[in-house]
Amino acid sequence: MFKLKGMLSLQSGDQTLGGADRIALLAKIAETGSITAAARAVGMSYKGAWDAIDAMNNLADEPLVMRAAGGKGGGGTHLTERGQRLIETFAALESVHRQFLAHFESLADASATDITLIRSLMFRTSARNQLSGRVVAIRKGVINDTVELELPGGERVVATLTSESTLDLGLEVGTEAIALIKASSVLVGLPDHRVRLSARNQFPGTVIQVTLGPVNADVRIRLAGGSVMSAVVTVESATALELQEGLAVMAIVKASSVILGTSR
Repeated sequence: MFKLKGMLSLQSGDQTLGGADRIALLAKIAETGSITAAARAVGMSYKGAWDAIDAMNNLADEPLVMRAAGGKGGGGTHLTERGQRLIETFAALESVHRQFLAHFESLADASATDITLIRSLMFRTSARNQLSGRVVAIRKGVINDTVELELPGGERVVATLTSESTLDLGLEVGTEAIALIKASSVLVGLPDHRVRLSARNQFPGTVIQVTLGPVNADVRIRLAGGSVMSAVVTVESATALELQEGLAVMAIVKASSVILGTSR
């Protein structure tokens, strides 16, 4: 069972105008007519409150808060009509937001697995190969660690990373992570039990597509467990290996060429 939490904030272009804390400050200014009283009510310092107001005024299409002469604590602060409308709009949006959260949690068939998948689909990177899995083993070293990630199809991707990276990523057995592998880091070979390689990752699969370019060929390989891995090899190599759809091959990747990422 999981619980969805969210925070509503307002944007002005690419800039964040403010969230519930700043809107609460505006509401207290409208109620008290004093920046000092409003800041005290929401737990801000006087300077912090004015910094927030200046930021909102600068980002908004017109001023939200006006200050008349009278000095600090003089009670000359008031909201403009635009500022008042903003409070009302935020209150309406917050009501809809609460209804959304309540509705989402009521979905009987929603699961933490679905949320994880959605989060993975939002992950953007230039690496062609993005393989989602779960950490099943970590072998600690003095400087580097070896981390094994199990894919849904059963394959295991081995990655070598620094011990500091393991700690920073919060990696431990059971952690969900994504293995990123550049297509240019994937070697393609023909299965041969007589050939022994030092590369930790050797995935048997079948070629499902070969796209030839002037210099390089893009090769897509379906691994035994169902995942698809892309490799970029020279046209000369593709010709020498006679790569074509349906050919059984090995996708080979050094552990040092695997980058791990998490959403933590």
